[in-house]
Amino acid sequence: MFKKILIANRGEIALRILRACRELGIKTVAIHSDADEAAMHVRMSDESICVGPASAQSSYLNIPAIITSATMSNVDAIHPGYGFLSENKRFAEIIEEHNIKFIGPSSEHIGMMGNKILAKKIMIDNGVPVVPGIDKVNDENEIKSFIKKVELPVIIKASSGGGGKGMRVVYKEEDLQESIAAAKVESKKSFNDDTVYIEKFLTKPKHIEIQILSDSHGNVVTLGERDCSIQRKHQKLIEESPSNLLTSEQRKEISSLCQKAIKTIGYEGAGTIEFLFENGKFYFMEMNTRLQVEHPVTEMVTGIDLVREQIEIANGKKLSIKQEDINLKGHSIECRINAEHPENFIPSPGTITQYHQPGGLGIRVDSAVYQGYSIPSHYDSMIGKLITYADNRSECISKMKRALEEYVIMGINTNIQLHQKIIKSKEFISGKYDINFLSKFLQFK
Repeated sequence: MFKKILIANRGEIALRILRACRELGIKTVAIHSDADEAAMHVRMSDESICVGPASAQSSYLNIPAIITSATMSNVDAIHPGYGFLSENKRFAEIIEEHNIKFIGPSSEHIGMMGNKILAKKIMIDNGVPVVPGIDKVNDENEIKSFIKKVELPVIIKASSGGGGKGMRVVYKEEDLQESIAAAKVESKKSFNDDTVYIEKFLTKPKHIEIQILSDSHGNVVTLGERDCSIQRKHQKLIEESPSNLLTSEQRKEISSLCQKAIKTIGYEGAGTIEFLFENGKFYFMEMNTRLQVEHPVTEMVTGIDLVREQIEIANGKKLSIKQEDINLKGHSIECRINAEHPENFIPSPGTITQYHQPGGLGIRVDSAVYQGYSIPSHYDSMIGKLITYADNRSECISKMKRALEEYVIMGINTNIQLHQKIIKSKEFISGKYDINFLSKFLQFK
């Protein structure tokens, strides 16, 4: 087993990885910016190294500083967490060149799945259903022919995109060229790649994703699905597992297709294959080659520690679980706790003056904040995740209601009140919400 791992991240995910390492008897090295000197992951790690000033670009995205830290501290591996450099092909390549193990897929697979057009082709070749689309956006005749076939609306997407950046929905044909140009500009700015493509825009889909684990020995398992349809501006807010809409036959069919595709390309590590689901049909969107923010709900219903599995796979071990061993038991819901105003969503950095997190059977809090901690203004506003688990969905919702009432964070604004309103809504309780739910809910509540 690895003796020492550098955690190339911050906040709750850095703490989550650190705890998994400690349980495996692995020493940890935390990196941090000037602004995170008092962060919990820094306090709890065996070693810590400052990699730069407060801005993410100068610290958590500073590849030379991170690699220098790794070589100085003589680590065996680097875990990137999620966000930051977790899906950066060049970062993984440099780690490989330094004979340090990247806890994740190879740089080749990161590049392969990071290109949405190529990823889509791979899925088509393996029989995975995809959203109809075209990638030749410079051919007006082909675009017109495509629109005639699928009808408006269509959506323009960045090939290297994510998080809703480089996306434009087009409802009128006369707006198409202007929208393509705007998507290209945003894509270039966000991902240094202005390649975009066009897809049919599904109007009322669910966002369903399949969790996979794959080792270097050709073994692949799927761990059920997560429903991530409650989103604001393409950013997930509440996730649950399993979906109350899928039948066991639908789950088995899509899981088998994902398993086949992952096995075909020889992927290694944890990954998530994301779909839109409408009228009983799945449509592949993209694959994330990293740990997801919402991984805890899968852990709760399967009993499998995904971070531990990631580390052991990277260390060359065979998966200890087989597909027939995996049974989804009970129900789990996750609410992302953000330091922001619950109505206008303006970020709310500042010092936490009072802090009390909920507890009890079936309650899990993944967070790195504490009373007296000052939340920096330089990073994402998510400060924690509240996860509940119960035998069924109804009991899980009841636990979440109670846990949100018990959660006290003073000194800053949070979105706890928004979560309380959402989980009490008839749409959420029925489970019949889609990705448009939150925008309508905020408009009419």
